[in-house]
Amino acid sequence: MFGKRPLPVYLFTGFLDSGKTSFIRQTMDEGQFKDGLTTLMVVCEEGEESIDIMRLGDNKFVVRKIEDEDSVTEEAFLAFQKEVKPDRIIIEANGMWDINELLDALPGNWELAEVITPIDSTTFEMYLSNMKMMMTNQYLYSDLVVFNRCKEEYDRAMFKRMVRAVNRRAQVLYETPDGKVEDNVPEELPYDINADVIEVGDEDYGIFYIDTFENMDNYLNKTVRFKAKAAHPKDVKRDNVFVVARPAMTCCAEDIALVGFPCEYSNQAGIKEGAWVDVTAKVQAIMNRQTNEPSPYLIATKIESTNAPEDEVAYFY
Repeated sequence: MFGKRPLPVYLFTGFLDSGKTSFIRQTMDEGQFKDGLTTLMVVCEEGEESIDIMRLGDNKFVVRKIEDEDSVTEEAFLAFQKEVKPDRIIIEANGMWDINELLDALPGNWELAEVITPIDSTTFEMYLSNMKMMMTNQYLYSDLVVFNRCKEEYDRAMFKRMVRAVNRRAQVLYETPDGKVEDNVPEELPYDINADVIEVGDEDYGIFYIDTFENMDNYLNKTVRFKAKAAHPKDVKRDNVFVVARPAMTCCAEDIALVGFPCEYSNQAGIKEGAWVDVTAKVQAIMNRQTNEPSPYLIATKIESTNAPEDEVAYFY
């Protein structure tokens, strides 16, 4: 029956002039799509660059356009599929449109194969300051985020933290103005990771949280100390385990969530929900059932009541 054959979808997100079209053209030239199969390319916005007609024809690309956000419907996508009969789909999304609405409109047999997000490094911080939710939505579902036009003096470590704060599985790359691609970004941490006790300042919790997940091996069997809130989620079944966490702003003031660690402590029963505590603990690893990967796990040696930090919200920069 028509419409049941699974079709892989390659979704390119990002703002206008972020480099989406250039990235697609580069992918075509490198031969990933030069296998004789038909590609439906759905364009939701047109930037300063375009893909020439000859290149499209040589690679069996068939372009269809969606002019406005209200036209992003399952019916429109199915009509394109019936007309073109593609073997796969590329969607160049409009950065000003709701990405969730687009994903919800995908037909049932359109399966996301990869989500790629080019970001213009020269405007990233401006968008974060003025349109943070819209910016973070660009890479919320990304498998690959590429910061292009990225000069050495830019704060690449911060760029990566802002991506990983909302999407921990995304791979982050940096493309310099001369086209060199890099992925290794050394970061100067605001605390001494080699100290007998790693003292994490109140303002550094967000950096500590991201780096612990990113570079867990650097923390294993080390002792850390920081300030956090106590939480007792219902899905934590062990009596001697609770959660120590801080509220963190991932994309906007309306989207604040607790980010933290499971913590084992034999005397935690008397710790009240939501109480601020000073935590001294050794970092271990435990298998995360949701990600099926090791995650940080704390075994506390001391937990004491304390006052809330001056700013209770943690940030990732």
